[in-house]
Amino acid sequence: MRFKTTLVLALVLVALGTFYYLYEVRWAPEREKAAQVKGRLWSVEAKDVEEAVFRRKAETIHVKREGSDWVLLAPVKAKADRNAVEDLVANLVTARVDREIDPNPVKLGDFGLDAPAVDITVRVKGKQEALTLLLGEKNPTGVWVYATTKAKPAVFVLSDFVLRDATKPAADFRDKTILTFDRKDVAGLEIAVEGELMAVEPEAERKWKITKPVSLRADMDAISDFLDKLRFAKVKEFVVEAPKSMRPYGLDRPARVTVLLGKEKGAHTLLFGKPEPAKQGVYAMRAGDPSVLLVGEDLWTTLPKTVGALRDKTVLDYDRDKVSRLELESPKGKVALAKEGEKWQVTAPESLKADDGEVGGLLFKIREMRAAGFLGEGPTAVTRYLAKPEVKVSLGEPGAPAAKTLLLAPSPEKRRGKPMAYAGVVGQGPVMLVDAQYLGDLSKSASDLRDRTVLPFFDPKEVKRMRVRSGGQAMVLERKGEAEWRVTEPKSGKAKENTVTDLLYNLRLLRWRELVSPKGDDAARYGLDGSSFEVTLYRADGKELGRLMVGRKEADKVFVRTGASPAIFALDPKQLGDLPKIPDDLRG
Repeated sequence: MRFKTTLVLALVLVALGTFYYLYEVRWAPEREKAAQVKGRLWSVEAKDVEEAVFRRKAETIHVKREGSDWVLLAPVKAKADRNAVEDLVANLVTARVDREIDPNPVKLGDFGLDAPAVDITVRVKGKQEALTLLLGEKNPTGVWVYATTKAKPAVFVLSDFVLRDATKPAADFRDKTILTFDRKDVAGLEIAVEGELMAVEPEAERKWKITKPVSLRADMDAISDFLDKLRFAKVKEFVVEAPKSMRPYGLDRPARVTVLLGKEKGAHTLLFGKPEPAKQGVYAMRAGDPSVLLVGEDLWTTLPKTVGALRDKTVLDYDRDKVSRLELESPKGKVALAKEGEKWQVTAPESLKADDGEVGGLLFKIREMRAAGFLGEGPTAVTRYLAKPEVKVSLGEPGAPAAKTLLLAPSPEKRRGKPMAYAGVVGQGPVMLVDAQYLGDLSKSASDLRDRTVLPFFDPKEVKRMRVRSGGQAMVLERKGEAEWRVTEPKSGKAKENTVTDLLYNLRLLRWRELVSPKGDDAARYGLDGSSFEVTLYRADGKELGRLMVGRKEADKVFVRTGASPAIFALDPKQLGDLPKIPDDLRG
């Protein structure tokens, strides 16, 4: 009896398993597919649609698939916007019939179908007969649109989004890409403005050269900026097709830009007409295309229209990482620096450790200096305009036969209301106009460029012990863990870890503003005969990392000295912040 029961249960389980497998595994895709097409107007897939025609009262839109793209055949012949067309087709073939209104209507006019808003014909791969759909008026609620097909007389309703998509302006389905090209394929650029032809071509990685009308280095940034804008810019408006006259659009005598893509890929040309300020655009045409377009004014603005705009505006070209010597002459005196390993050292007028950040900032300003205009060409022009330079900067590289020397002098000229300075490289030219601000930015003394770190560099994490003295009281704190600090003297207890950490990082970042007493003379004058605050840092082995003594504080400065030298410095009080009071601010 037990055997029969077990056998029956086993058969039931097998039957259930078989049913589950067939229903949930084998038949699931078919059920899902059936659910997707249930209620659809047509049982076709968007990928199989090859052609669609939308006849409207005002115009007809005709799109046709060509490979992976779409073309617009009416109302004009043009490349179609692939995404816009595929969205239209997908929404159309997945439209669902909400309900049937009348299986055999007597008057189609009652539904606006005697003169439909849109007459749609869709041709599908593998089907001889085209699919048709007529869209009439919206129903009283405005949510649905009346529709019918030529195959059946019944009137039904669809969601009104079908009507909305089918009545979009033809321009919505046109490809709005102005010129199609890949940056890596660009072999050159030709620009013709007011009869002057300019040509540029790549010279090396990230470098360009002007080949017409003169041979000069080209402005890589200007060219890259324009090519990027041209590549990604979109048509703002399709203005008119094949106008009788180009004159109203300024295209009878256009400016021309040709992107050369090499022998195999040809070239693309865009013509610029006159601006349309009200629409923040410029009229344009693509060569071989009769359509007048409106493109963004920024495309015209970034186009280099003269040799001066197209040429390289770098004042001094050099490799910042290779510079090993720097000499500077300015109203602040003469300074010489040399790079030792990765660090800079002031070598004249005295030997000092340099502030790598200050030296790096100076080199960066020189590297990023750009010309606002060009004057005389060649070395003789440099001699003429810069006979008495105010600033002279020489950069030396290992193995180079000579240093590159930049000269600057004040100029009486102004550009956009800003004072200018002359700039030029000795032995090269041209003479350029640069912002007069560089005269001040590059005028540096040895004091400006020397290292202004108050305490020798240390990592706050290597501080194992610290002694703090203030207001006649002293405390000793020790690190017990990575972030845990404890007070050990005068009384053991927990320390305020955040306050200790903030103090350490503030000490590491201190920079002095003025060296007020190199030999530490008259310490009492600066309140350093008995400092108001003193902190000493120690490593785990007991070696002193640094000691800071804080003296008198004024409105805009506070005087300090360190344990490493007798010199007294003034620094900005904001750097120190509010020094902790003992014991309240440090004891936890």
